[in-house]
Amino acid sequence: MNPSPGISQVIKELHGDLAAKYKRHGAKVEDMWRSFDKSKRAQAFKAGAAEGVVLKDATDRSMGNVYKIMPELNERDITEPGSDYLLKMLKYRATTSLTEQYCSGVNGGPGDHMFIINSMRTNNLRHADSFKFCFTMFMDEDGYGQSYKSRNQALHDEAMVGLAPAVNAGLCVPQSTGELILQRQLYILQTLNILIEDILDGGSTSRRTAKLPKKPEEAARTALSKLSIAPKPDKLSLEDLLASATDQKSSMEDYVSLCREEAVFLAHVVNIWFFSRPELVKDEKGSTMPILTDKYISIAIFEAIQNAVTCAAVWNYLCRLLQLLIDKPKDTLHRNIVLQEISNVCHFEFGRAQKFFKRHVQTASGAKYFRRIAGKYDNGTARVSLKIKPDLLMRENPRLQVMLRLCESGVDASRSVPLIKKLDDLHRSHPSEREEMEEREFESFGDLAVIATFVQSLSGSLPLPPMSLKKGQIYVSRLKDLSAELNSLKTEIDLSAYTVPIDNLLEPGMADGALSTLDGFVAEKTGTKMGFLYQDLLELCVSETQGYYQQQKATIEQKTKVDTVPLFTDTPAPEVRVEQRRQKDKTRPAHSSVYDIAPKSATSLQPETVEPPRVFKVKQDTFDTFKTLFSKSTSRGAISWTAFEAALADLKFSVMPKFGSVFTFFPPEGMGVQNSITLHRPHKSSIEGYQLLMFARRLKRVYGWEEKWFEVA
Repeated sequence: MNPSPGISQVIKELHGDLAAKYKRHGAKVEDMWRSFDKSKRAQAFKAGAAEGVVLKDATDRSMGNVYKIMPELNERDITEPGSDYLLKMLKYRATTSLTEQYCSGVNGGPGDHMFIINSMRTNNLRHADSFKFCFTMFMDEDGYGQSYKSRNQALHDEAMVGLAPAVNAGLCVPQSTGELILQRQLYILQTLNILIEDILDGGSTSRRTAKLPKKPEEAARTALSKLSIAPKPDKLSLEDLLASATDQKSSMEDYVSLCREEAVFLAHVVNIWFFSRPELVKDEKGSTMPILTDKYISIAIFEAIQNAVTCAAVWNYLCRLLQLLIDKPKDTLHRNIVLQEISNVCHFEFGRAQKFFKRHVQTASGAKYFRRIAGKYDNGTARVSLKIKPDLLMRENPRLQVMLRLCESGVDASRSVPLIKKLDDLHRSHPSEREEMEEREFESFGDLAVIATFVQSLSGSLPLPPMSLKKGQIYVSRLKDLSAELNSLKTEIDLSAYTVPIDNLLEPGMADGALSTLDGFVAEKTGTKMGFLYQDLLELCVSETQGYYQQQKATIEQKTKVDTVPLFTDTPAPEVRVEQRRQKDKTRPAHSSVYDIAPKSATSLQPETVEPPRVFKVKQDTFDTFKTLFSKSTSRGAISWTAFEAALADLKFSVMPKFGSVFTFFPPEGMGVQNSITLHRPHKSSIEGYQLLMFARRLKRVYGWEEKWFEVA
């Protein structure tokens, strides 16, 4: 007789989440709910339901068997004005144990066990599976909902004799009945967890606006005739390549700073990270792992911030390597060493971008074509594989066929370029295909296109060697070690006081509290803050790359061993490494890392090249565009991509379209700041919400622009 895993563990986690939410937000939820009229109650109740569909009343049969399992969750009773029907149910489910709920219900009504028994008797409720020789126990909290299977009828009969007292007390039932009881509890607890979040969202007057209202598209298409298309050069200079990498580095650093400074931006990032978890992909049995349990929210914010900092650090390192090439243009040995390091870092970054593109495709457009391999993990991440050959979709869905091809492990940066171009051409010729992608898929596709086209530019301009597992692994090997060290910590962090529910980050002080707690946690465990971990790694690897060059040069010149530069010192034990970091922190100058994640008391964003303030005399439409973009209001509105392009055309910018809806804009001569800026056209071509923050941040950093720089001519 062996226990079989089921949904009991998920129910325990959901019950714990509900209890914690109620303890933290219960009083506020009660006040908000009592202030809601019928319409607002209905809006909150339906917000978390699939397509907003709920039972109209307790006898509504339009949703199949739902009324047989949880009829109390119906619109008529829940939304009745002045009624505390929901609040009583919520308090009972959050403050009593699962065994109590099994035995009795709200105000002494039937518990979940008797409710299901009655529904089986009066509504002919049955589970699809008979569960032969199986039974489920509900005797205590520890073993609550645990199911067992006997090997044959004789052993099952023997077990039932021994469990007769529990059977007679209704605490041991056939698994076919037990599963229905557990499903009832799962659905009710899941619904109430979501409902608390939607009540808080609908009733809050203090949180930052997460979804900003749209602004009608301006009639600006005629101005696009002034926007010239810059020809794409066949071969780029080292300075041009460095400028391209620097632009991407700045973009990623802005991303980190927006996570740190803008609660709306951080909440958006964490939501996307949470709901794209590989655990949500169905396994070979069609099951998904827990989705709504709150313990994964802390992990999501840890991983989202770590990913943002890693990306910024990688592009910074590429910039440093390109600068090393510029500094020693005629030294062949130096050039070869640095190029191999660049090649390996680019291969690594492409793999990262591809991994996150796949993460979004497998939980969105391509969900039914992937399967999670139960019990298998890669560096703590659930392993997911394709179920079909993508080319089988070539006629049925050419867009998805290309997207799945881009997810395949054998596709590297060079092989991805034709696929990226094919998908980009499809988007240009059939814009509706682009809109079929989810926003997160579209954005990650742009990130993949950026690194792929950068590698293409490198390969066309420099003698870039192929990726090597033996040479040029200075940065990649150490970055992997740092990632492994941080990954081992992510399940230990608890940010629930700030991040449950996720949109609680929009309340005053919550985002700052979450990030400060995260940074303090990392510092306690590793010896220093997350930003310094990545900054120190970068400086170490630049130094080691130069050291390796000196070593190789000394060998060639047949110098003595005393003159050679030691390389790759042994990695100290974890406790020694932590202490070394703590000691180094004591000697640091009084400034933060560019990758600092903790909020600062006063932040000031400085452009990379500062020009004395000037005023652009522009058309009314252009003024309106930049006013919306740089507004400090939490309800800025929205800007169409067409209007944004037209505004830059009015300033005589030229544009170079790239793959993946990525565009590089070049300022006109005489503007003062001659740096180009690369931006991703947003999904459905509307710049709104968190994207307004990102666009404004990029323009301010590169050109120093603010709202006061623009006046109507």
